[in-house]
This record gives sequence, C-alpha cells and structure tokens, in this order.
Amino acid sequence: MNGNRNGGGGGGGGGGGFGGIVNDYIRRHHKHDLNDHQCTSTLVRHIKAPVHLVWSLVRRFDQPQKYKPFVSRCVVQGNLEIGSLREVDVKSGLPATTSTERLELLDDDKHILSIKIIGGDHRLRNYSSIISLHPEIIDGRPGTLVIESFVVDIPEGNTKDETCYFVEALIQCNLKSLSDVSERLAVQDQTEPIDRL
Repeated sequence: MNGNRNGGGGGGGGGGGFGGIVNDYIRRHHKHDLNDHQCTSTLVRHIKAPVHLVWSLVRRFDQPQKYKPFVSRCVVQGNLEIGSLREVDVKSGLPATTSTERLELLDDDKHILSIKIIGGDHRLRNYSSIISLHPEIIDGRPGTLVIESFVVDIPEGNTKDETCYFVEALIQCNLKSLSDVSERLAVQDQTEPIDRL
C-alpha cells in the first residue's frame, strides 16, 4: 500500500507511528501549534517518481487543480510569494464551494509548502497544512516520500475523530491523485534506475 497515516485526532503531530527517518522529517518540518479544540494528523505517501517531478506539481500554489481532484478553478491575487492569496473553487459533492487560502511557506530547496485557509464557505476553520517531499529509492529508481500534516478546529457538533477522518480522506484523495499524475509523468520521463547511473 502506498499511503499511511498517523494521528486520527490526537496530539502534537509527532508522527510516533511511522519509523526512524520519517519521524525525523516530521519533527523537523511538521510543527503545528495545537489548541484543545483542534485536531491534527500526519499522512505519508510513497510515490514512484523523482522529487523534482513531484515538486513541480506541489509547488504550484497557483494551480492546485493539476493534482487536487476537488479543485475546479484557482485564482491567485498578486505575485506568487509568501502571503499570496488564492481563491479556490471546489467541485460539487463536497460541503463547500469556495476556499480562500494563504501561502505561508514555499521552500524550493527543502521542498516544503505550507498553506493556511483564511476564509470560504466551509467548516475548516483555522486549517493549516504542511507538505514536504523527500527523495528515496523505490524499486531501484528515484522516488519521493511525501509527508502532509494538518491542524484544524473541530467544528461544533463534530468529534475530534470525525473531523480528522474527514480531512484525512480529502488529503488521501489528493495524495493518491498526486501519485497517479506524478507516476504517469515519470513513465513519460523514463527515469533510469539508480544502479545504471
């Protein structure tokens, strides 16, 4: 299986259920301030495509629809820089139609993107996410370890578990789509196995 999760509504996003190097990446890059009325979780996906290729999709704050299946349209206000805002239109079938999101971090060297939702007609209040990419070898070829973590308020009338389950399901769909798109591009790119370089 390509996807794993840890959290489910608990503590500080420490990633205790993953293992050595993944836990280290989580400790270094996925720090969230968590309040009593919030939940957090961390999800992991292994993608059979090189980091540069996966990052070329993830870093596009202005075009999340390149791999996020629930986004129908995105408009960025101003230049693409820290603090930039994007207005996202959400496809039907979700309990939302729009989301306003701010770019918090875009690090092309470390392959880290962070966003915060600041408005929209949905229940994801004080939502913040961090996604980081890390090189790995999968079946002798360049691959990517993707880690995405989030923190969000628990809406009134919902439990911690319900909230985390809903957000995790959305992220899992996004990560699966990211994997599918990246692996399709990698096949077109015909990346050579590491042992042949």
